[in-house]
Amino acid sequence: MQLTDAQYTLEHMQAFAMFNYLQLDPWYQDSVLFVDRQARVLSLTVTLDTALGKPKEVFRFGPESDPCSERLCPSISLSSATSAVLSDGGGRLQLLRTGKRGDGCQTKWEVLFSERLGDPFTILHSVSHVQAGVHAVEVLLLRVQKDPQETTGSGFCVFLEWVTVSGAAGQGPEKKMEVRKRRVLRGKSVPHYAAVEPQGRGLMVASEKPFVFTHVDGRPVEQPEPEPMEVEKADPLYFWQQTADDITLSLRLPEGVAREDVSFRLTADTLSVGVGGFPPLLEGQLYGSVDPEASAWIIKNNKSLEVTLQKLSEGPMWPELVLGNRRGEFVMSDEQAALIHDRLTHLTSEDLNGGADGEKPPCNSQELEDCDGFPEDGFSLTRFDGETLRPTQVVNLDGHQYLFTVDVDPTQMPCLCLRHDVDALVWQPRPDRPEDMWEHIATFNALGYVQASKQDKKFATCAPDFSYAALGECLRRAFIYRQPSPVETVLFNRKQGRQVGEVAKQQVASLDSDKPILGFRASNERLFILTSSNLFVLKVNNN
Repeated sequence: MQLTDAQYTLEHMQAFAMFNYLQLDPWYQDSVLFVDRQARVLSLTVTLDTALGKPKEVFRFGPESDPCSERLCPSISLSSATSAVLSDGGGRLQLLRTGKRGDGCQTKWEVLFSERLGDPFTILHSVSHVQAGVHAVEVLLLRVQKDPQETTGSGFCVFLEWVTVSGAAGQGPEKKMEVRKRRVLRGKSVPHYAAVEPQGRGLMVASEKPFVFTHVDGRPVEQPEPEPMEVEKADPLYFWQQTADDITLSLRLPEGVAREDVSFRLTADTLSVGVGGFPPLLEGQLYGSVDPEASAWIIKNNKSLEVTLQKLSEGPMWPELVLGNRRGEFVMSDEQAALIHDRLTHLTSEDLNGGADGEKPPCNSQELEDCDGFPEDGFSLTRFDGETLRPTQVVNLDGHQYLFTVDVDPTQMPCLCLRHDVDALVWQPRPDRPEDMWEHIATFNALGYVQASKQDKKFATCAPDFSYAALGECLRRAFIYRQPSPVETVLFNRKQGRQVGEVAKQQVASLDSDKPILGFRASNERLFILTSSNLFVLKVNNN
C-alpha cells in the first residue's frame, strides 16, 4: 500500500506502514493466506517438508463499486474454523463461510454479509460465537481520521469500531446476517494490542494513550464525570533475590506479629505463609523445587519474615517465585546486573561474526543505551465491559515495552508479549477469571534485551508452542531465537567454572531476495516470510 501525502502522519505510519500482509490460520497452522495485487485471497497449505504447492485462489474481491481515493490494505481475520472476515481496504466489510480449511481443502468461500461501513479501515480482530441460539461475529476495526475536536498536532485521531454482525432470530439456519450494534472508541495513539473476548462480553486494549467510548449506533455516549481511576499497581507484598544456589524472600507482616502467630508450610514444590487464622499472605506452587530441610525462616525487626530457600538444582535462575503470583518484586543485585550485561553484550552486535576480533568490540555501549530505551507515556492495558462500556480493569504497563501479539490457542484471546527487564514474557488474557485476568504462560530469556539492538526490525513473533521466537527486518534477514535446550556434551562456563546444562541458540536466515518483507508469521515448525514476489517457508523445528 502506498500512503498518500495526507496520510504521512505518525498515526498512519504506526497503523498501516508496518502492516503484516500474511495471515496464519490458527486452526490449521500449516496454512497461510494473503491478498495479492489482483485482489485475490490466496491460500497455501504445506503438505510436505520438501514440496510446496502453488497458492490457490479461495476468494476474489468483486468490481470496485465504492469509489475511495484513500484506500488501505485489504485485511483478513479468521473468526472461526469455518468462517472469515474481510476488508477490501475501501470501507466494505464482508463475512464469508470458508468451509473446512487446511489439509488440502481449497473450497471457494461464500459471502454471507457484505456492507460498506464508512471510511476505509483495517480489521484488527474478530471472533465468532453463538448468542442466544444465533450465530454472531464480533469484528474490531481500526481507522485514522481527521477529528474536528482535535486542534493540536496533525488533527488526526485513532478510532476503534466494535461491530456485531448476526443473523435475525427465527429465520432458520440460513438467516440473513446484518449489523446489530456499532460501538466507537476514540484515542490519540495507535493501540499495540486490541481484541474482543471470545463471547463478545468485553474488549481489551493496550495503548500509550487511553481510549474512551464515544458513540453507540451513531448516538453519542454520555461521558461520566472525570474521577481518578484506580490502577492495578499495588505496593509489593514481598521482595526476593536469588543466586544459583538459593533464594531469599522478605515478606511484610502486620505489626506485633510473634513467631507463634506465623503459619509456615514448605514442601519441595509449594510454599504457604500466613498469620493466625487469616488466609495465607503468600501461597502456591514454587517455580522450581527446593530442599525443605536446608531452608529456614526468621522474623526480622518485628515487621518482616525473612525466608531462605535452598534450591534443589543448582544453576537455573527462576523467572518468578510462586507461579502466577505478581504481588512480589524481584530485586537484582549490582553483581547480577553486571554479569547479565557481560553475558549478553555479544548478542547485540549487528555483525554476524561479532567479537571475532579481540581488538574490535562487537558493539558500542553508548549506542546500546540509546536503542535500549522505550517510551514511558502512560502505557496501560484496559479491559472494557461490553454492556456498560466502562473500564473494569486497568494495568499500568509503564516500563514494559510491547514486543508482539501472537495467537496461541484459537479458542482464546491473542496473547500479548511484553519486555520485563531483559526477558520477554508472554501473557494470556483470561476474561473468565476477573481476579487473575492475565496469566503468564511463557518466557523468552534475554529476548527483550537482544531485540532492542535490531534497529531494522519490522516484525516479531513466536511459535505457538514457544519453542522459538523470530524477528524480521525490513529487508532480507530474519533472526531465530531458540529456547534453551539440553546439551549433549559436557559444557562449562569459562568464568564461573560451572557446568552448563542448557544452551539457547540464535540463528540468522538471509533470504535470496532484495524485495521488502511484507508478511511474517511463525508456526510450531515453520517460519513464513512474504515479499512482493515470493513466499519463503523456513523449516525451523525438525523434531
